[in-house]
Amino acid sequence: MSTIIKIRGYHIDLFQHVNNARYLEFLEAARWDLLTADDTLEWLNSKAIGFVVVNININYRHPAVLADELEVKSSLKEIRNKSGTFFQEITRRSDNKIIADAVTTFACVDLKTQKALVLEGELKERMEAYK
Repeated sequence: MSTIIKIRGYHIDLFQHVNNARYLEFLEAARWDLLTADDTLEWLNSKAIGFVVVNININYRHPAVLADELEVKSSLKEIRNKSGTFFQEITRRSDNKIIADAVTTFACVDLKTQKALVLEGELKERMEAYK
């Protein structure tokens, strides 16, 4: 799954490149696109299950600047008992240069108890569909 982000003036900091914190927003936008491309987000909501990020490790490779078009690719890397990881990569479309990459760890929680759920059954199947 991929998401396209066009760099706008409000993404740029005083050094004329995308501020590091904005990349976290780009990664989040891509995860939203992933979960809403099918009915997974609706399914999670109907089961009172929250999808939460518990850790992000990001590598900043090259700067992005005004008017760049970035592509954020997201895919499931691993499923464990109560958490999983996505690998996300941001590339500049004009030259395919890797701008940043990240490993994002998530958990699914019961929204009533706020406890992490075991990733099994249909929940695991839905997450594994993002490989």
